[in-house]
Amino acid sequence: MKCFEYHSNNNTECEKINCRYWINCKKHQMCCLNVCKENDNLTLEDIGEMFGVTRMRICQIEKIAINKLKIDK
Repeated sequence: MKCFEYHSNNNTECEKINCRYWINCKKHQMCCLNVCKENDNLTLEDIGEMFGVTRMRICQIEKIAINKLKIDK
């Protein structure tokens, strides 16, 4: 069982602050993978709130990621 599944199934918070998926959100057991698993309609603002950045910054990151995916094809 994966870490995020364990915390989700047991309703416990993750304490691995150094994990790349850790976020400061007790509602989702401190794991952004649990957030994504539970919500398939996240807005840029929702994502920004999870990571403590603005909606505009998430939009910028999204554009960079899309361009990288186009280049790697």
